[in-house]
Amino acid sequence: MYKQEQIKPYGEKGSKREQVELMFDNIAPSYDTLNHTLSFGVDRLWRKAAINFLLKHRTSTDSVLDIATGTGDFAILAFQKLHPQQVVGCDISEGMMKIGRQKVNKLGLSNQITFQNEDCAKMSFTDNSFDSIISAFALRNFQNLNDCLKEMHRVLSTDGHLAVVDLCTPVSFPMKQLFYLYKKVVMPTLGKLISKDKTAYSYLPETMDAVPQAERMQHIIQQAGFHNVNFKRLAFGMCILYTATK
Repeated sequence: MYKQEQIKPYGEKGSKREQVELMFDNIAPSYDTLNHTLSFGVDRLWRKAAINFLLKHRTSTDSVLDIATGTGDFAILAFQKLHPQQVVGCDISEGMMKIGRQKVNKLGLSNQITFQNEDCAKMSFTDNSFDSIISAFALRNFQNLNDCLKEMHRVLSTDGHLAVVDLCTPVSFPMKQLFYLYKKVVMPTLGKLISKDKTAYSYLPETMDAVPQAERMQHIIQQAGFHNVNFKRLAFGMCILYTATK
C-alpha cells in the first residue's frame, strides 16, 4: 500500500473511495473556478502537453478514455484536438460529471463525448477498448493505485498510448520552498473560501506529498504492464507528464 492510499479527506470512517466521491460531489460547483485559480490557469497548459504527446506519437485515436474526468475539461480538449470518433469520460463523482455533461451539451457534443460512472480499479469496459487513455490530477486519489493502472493497461488497445498529468513537489530551489508555502497556506485558505469545504484543500496537498513521483511512479507504471514509460517535469517541477505505450 502506498502512503497516499491511506490518506482520506474526512478521517477514518468509510473507505477512501467513498470519501473521495463525497469530497468531489461537495466541491463540484466550485471545482473549475478553484482549479484555474489555484494553478493560475496553467492547468490548461499541462493538459495540452499531454494532448501534444498524443498528437505526435499516436498511431490511431478513434476512441479516447479520460480517467477521473471530473467536469470534463480534458475530455473536451481531447475531442477538439485529436478529433476521435468518441471520447468517454469516467469518474466516481456524479456531481462532477453532471457539470461535465452540461458543458458538453452546450457545445453540442453529447453524441461524441459521453460520461460513465466507473471505478478505475474495476471498469466495465472490455479489453483493448480505447486507442488512448488520458488522466489529469487523479493518481493521488486512487484507493488502489496498482489496480487502477492495471485496469488502464487492460482497456488500452495494442500499441495504444497513455498520457497522465499529475501534480508533484518541486525538487529545486527556490520553487521547492515557494511551493511548500503555497500548498500549506495558499491552497487550503483559498479552498476553504471558495469551495466552503474545510477539508478538501487540506487533503489534496497532503496527498501530493505522499503519492509516488518521478522515477518511482515510472517504475510503478511499468509494473502495471506498460512499455516506453517516461516522465517530464513541467512548470518548474510543479507538474509531471507521464507517458507510456501498451
